[in-house]
Amino acid sequence: MTSSTTPSTAEQLTLLPEPAVPLRFRLDDATRRRGLRHIAEIRARLAQPSRFDSAAPDVERPAA
Repeated sequence: MTSSTTPSTAEQLTLLPEPAVPLRFRLDDATRRRGLRHIAEIRARLAQPSRFDSAAPDVERPAA
């Protein structure tokens, strides 16, 4: 059994565009991963309830 394929239009391959970030601000992959991990740790720490949240009494302050 033979199959025939219809030739499609040719597609010109191109290189990826230059990043918009200047060279001096580009990070290597290891630095990027460390930074993302650190941000995840900070977000997790901020998401935890603080020991001060439940210990602080509800105090009404007079309006100025």
